[in-house]
Amino acid sequence: MKIIVCLKQVPKNDSILRINEQGNWIQDRDLTYEINESDAYGLEAALQLKEKHGGEVIALSLGPPRVQTVIKEALARGADRGLHLEDTVFDGLDAFGIASVIAAAAKAEGFDLLLTGLQSDDYGFAQTGVIAAELLGLPHATIVMDVESKEGTIRVKRELESGFFQWVSMPAPAVLTIQSGINTLRYATLKGIMAAKKKEIKKLDAAAVGVDQASLAPKMAFRRVYLPQKSKQTQFIEGTPAEIASKLMDKLKNEARVF
Repeated sequence: MKIIVCLKQVPKNDSILRINEQGNWIQDRDLTYEINESDAYGLEAALQLKEKHGGEVIALSLGPPRVQTVIKEALARGADRGLHLEDTVFDGLDAFGIASVIAAAAKAEGFDLLLTGLQSDDYGFAQTGVIAAELLGLPHATIVMDVESKEGTIRVKRELESGFFQWVSMPAPAVLTIQSGINTLRYATLKGIMAAKKKEIKKLDAAAVGVDQASLAPKMAFRRVYLPQKSKQTQFIEGTPAEIASKLMDKLKNEARVF
């Protein structure tokens, strides 16, 4: 079984966020990064499938040179090799553009399963995997909690609303978006870290992937982002007990909207 796992590098949860000079996103020079949470669970799902059925796990990441750290971490955890999609053409892509590049690279590589996290911790669009599946013309499943493989068929457990689940079967190849918390993540061992130094990380630019720059033009863009404004205000309500109770209920209902 050949599995490609998409890994996104995102700012750590404890990073101090500052708006950039253009006011359209956060500045990245002060940030520290890590593997996107649900992508890490996708990697673990891929490694467990490899342990059961054999095959190969390929860690794929798109971005500047710094994203090689997440590829190397995946290799240290047990992935066999890496694909690094790096080109200035890929800067500032939206979900459709990223999915287009990933789909092209995955199609050229060939695979049985393409795994992404359910959504990224920074943008949270939850669209990349779904769009990639559509571009590839393959079946897909989202919010996946468990994956089983048997004789070319993929059976997955999907999380629904109100605590319900759904089992779905589909042929391979397929695309799955993995939910966080579905398994216990493994750590990179010293042996794995040493072995990762000998594993291949192949760089691919737009020409190698076979995508046209014009086709990657963003279909959406951030115009302005804001940091939440913290404020405190104290109000004194005066009158008779009945009047105070009535005014308080009105404020709770119409201003605080707790009812």
